[in-house]
Amino acid sequence: MTTTATEHGLWQHITAALAWVDAANGRSDHETTLRLLKLVEEAGEVAAAYIGTVGQNPRKGVTHTRDDVADELCDVALTALVALATITGDADTARAALDAHLAKQAPRFATQPDTQLTLFTTAEPAA
Repeated sequence: MTTTATEHGLWQHITAALAWVDAANGRSDHETTLRLLKLVEEAGEVAAAYIGTVGQNPRKGVTHTRDDVADELCDVALTALVALATITGDADTARAALDAHLAKQAPRFATQPDTQLTLFTTAEPAA
């Protein structure tokens, strides 16, 4: 049985991806800009895939499935987390920044006051 990225851990994956792009491209201001632009590119691929699910372009017809859109959304999420780790300095700091942001957002979604700060967290489950 193979280990999936989620079994291995999202943040371990982000750490590995960050190390890979840092080794290949460094981490200059220019590279940071390109990583942010990569996020916009990935979002455009989500839009293109969704347009392909509805066949909006009569010349092309239906070219994508909802699974294709989901794959592109995963690319956006991963690209965003690598960009966040780039901006914050590393994956651990990115994780803390995301946790803090989610804690601020949690009251909007909480149904019970005692769950406001624990509804959303990026903490890995206890082994």
